[in-house]
Amino acid sequence: MKVTRMDLDGTGSPHGLVTKILQAEPGLPIPVPIEELARQLDIVEINELETDGFEGGLLTDDCKSQGIILVNGDARGGRRRFTIGHELAHFLIPTHKPVKEGKFLCSRDDMRRWSARENDSYARMEVEANKFSALMLMPPPKLRPMIDRLGDPDLAHVVDVARHFDVSKDSAARAYAEHHDAQIGIAVVKDGVVLRIYRHIKFPKLGVSNGSRVPKASLYHHETARRHRPSDILENNAGLWLESDWGTPLPALYEQVFFQQEGYALILLWPEFADQEEDERDDDRTAKERLRDRKAAWLQR
Repeated sequence: MKVTRMDLDGTGSPHGLVTKILQAEPGLPIPVPIEELARQLDIVEINELETDGFEGGLLTDDCKSQGIILVNGDARGGRRRFTIGHELAHFLIPTHKPVKEGKFLCSRDDMRRWSARENDSYARMEVEANKFSALMLMPPPKLRPMIDRLGDPDLAHVVDVARHFDVSKDSAARAYAEHHDAQIGIAVVKDGVVLRIYRHIKFPKLGVSNGSRVPKASLYHHETARRHRPSDILENNAGLWLESDWGTPLPALYEQVFFQQEGYALILLWPEFADQEEDERDDDRTAKERLRDRKAAWLQR
């Protein structure tokens, strides 16, 4: 690698830093060698974190001349890689200052922060570190063409993204929902409780919040658990997940479930807004026929 911290002068945003790294390393391989990149950018060691209750840490001096990244020893694969990217962001972003002198300590919850109040400087740092790590591990110039090639929404593609970029399924689900052309959402569920829902920026208003039980009529409760492949995509009542604005009809909504280990599952939510001509034809078609026709129409966009 040839990139140095001199190449990153003039920017402190996650997107700006990733852009400059990619410009300096146009041949950067996928999966991104995040440990090699960190060492190239003055991280001198990557060691195991021995402090309980934290996922990652960074030791550095006041001027950040060099740093040591610490990672939870239980973290493996994509989770470990994301933590290294997160701590590298704390090191590279000039405005990131540790709460304790010379030491950043980041919890598992910090690794899941994607929004923060304007006056919460600590939370903003964690959000920026997460954004940098996600962008660095799944660079949009590489991610978007892959998602386009994969075609219409399907949770099997989340697994493809996770394998290709060597990230966790959770990270892949978030990036897939955010960058897909379709206005999709992906709910992350644990033991029937919605932990979080990753969404396209134009996804309709949700009627289900984090911490809620999965709606009883959801496909989640009626699909036989299959850990090796997702369920079929089936139409369901949009009112289970979406909040209706007065006078505005809800879209058609398609669900797909992918059960994981230890009680986790992903639920794809794919709303499709039909035009008036399609509405007039919907009564004469089965749910399978409507999904087939909408997939074909979406692919022609």
